[in-house]
Amino acid sequence: MGGLFGVASKNDCMLELFYGVDYHSHLGTRRGGMAAHGKDGFCRAIHNIENSPFRTKFERDVEEMKGNLGIGCISDYEPQPLLIQSHLGSFAIVTVGKINNMDELLKKVYDEGHSHFQEMSGGVINATELVASLICRKDSYVEGIRYAQELVDGSLTLLIMTKDGIYAARDLCGRTPLMIGRKEDAFCLSFESFAYINLGYTDYRELGPGEIDYVTPEGVEVMLPPGDRMKICSFLWVYYGYPTSTYEGVNVEAMRYRCGSMLAKRDDGNVEPDIVAGVPDSGIAHAIGYSNESGIPFARPFIKYTPTWPRSFMPQNQSQRNLIARMKLIPVRELIEDKKLLLIDDSIVRGTQLRETTEFLYKSGAKEVHIRPACPPLLYGCKYLNFSRSKSEMELITRRVIQEEEGPDCPQEVLEEYTDPDSCRYAKMIEAIRRKQNFTTLRYHRLDDLLASIGIEPCKVCTYCFNGKE
Repeated sequence: MGGLFGVASKNDCMLELFYGVDYHSHLGTRRGGMAAHGKDGFCRAIHNIENSPFRTKFERDVEEMKGNLGIGCISDYEPQPLLIQSHLGSFAIVTVGKINNMDELLKKVYDEGHSHFQEMSGGVINATELVASLICRKDSYVEGIRYAQELVDGSLTLLIMTKDGIYAARDLCGRTPLMIGRKEDAFCLSFESFAYINLGYTDYRELGPGEIDYVTPEGVEVMLPPGDRMKICSFLWVYYGYPTSTYEGVNVEAMRYRCGSMLAKRDDGNVEPDIVAGVPDSGIAHAIGYSNESGIPFARPFIKYTPTWPRSFMPQNQSQRNLIARMKLIPVRELIEDKKLLLIDDSIVRGTQLRETTEFLYKSGAKEVHIRPACPPLLYGCKYLNFSRSKSEMELITRRVIQEEEGPDCPQEVLEEYTDPDSCRYAKMIEAIRRKQNFTTLRYHRLDDLLASIGIEPCKVCTYCFNGKE
């Protein structure tokens, strides 16, 4: 995923930029970066944050860097921000999103006379530098941003900092959020709405899909108004978003309570666990919602050791992800032994980690383990934000089960039946997953309930990974 933050202030902004970017650390673990502009021009710092927190890597930089304009990011892949010199002038750029047609766009820019790229990330062209090259093909920043967004197959939200201000552009379909905060002498831009509250900012407004604004210390100017089509990612509420964040007026924590409540209503007393628990951290609020609705006590039968372990899906190596998932959860045997547990996780992707968690609960003395994922079954790899990180859709446990039942060439119309929670094929898939994972019972959140939990118009929410619909 990745997160971004920017400040346009009448005073030095480095400390606010530092803390604002740090508040996005839950969105990525590979690279962090900050760039600023002040009386001495542009300055920049980028560090690898895979093995240490953002704060520890940038404490010296924040003391040395100066500027009243600044942008920064947390990134899963490419080093950012980049500093670019072009016919538009000098600028710094950060991006959040996913580009599916990199090869096609690279061919286009080479054919049109672009000779080389300097930045490399993991042996491939830095996607942010590619975006910058597309922007520079036009005669203004606004034209260039819109040109790049229209060419990208995927999603693209970005900040561009010039010597005078910051251009902020939300993805054409609003798949990722972008907020503006305000205080007396400054404006800020943020992926996460909570990131600026403790810095003294209040909510100014949220950019609409495709909107481009120009932000200076004096004010905000709308350069291109928002479009009509919104497809914000549902996983922002289910998993990615921090509990204190709000997207499109819907708070993450409150949505998760509603989600858990709806899961409990669907169970309607058909299971009788002793306690309800959430897989830390994103499953906890869902579990509280289930507990509040059902009256079954909420408890924490295992605790996540947070001081040193990053989010387990972040490492590129699957075995390393599995090891981290196992190492960071520590059981409380007194809350497990001879107990019937109902466990809520945000999702089941490959199934590896949750199966290991279930086995470790049985080994710790659990009598039953009932599983309630907080979203529908994932049948399609994410095209827009790379949620599942699957190299192939066959890594998804749902698709492996379907292949065992239907063979390697399952027709699309049959695959669609597996997305319908009222179909026989869906029921067979869920039962097959339950047996493979050794769960006592398994019930996924329904898509209609998920959309109701979020509470905005269903047509404005991206559900591609559940039903394959754009």
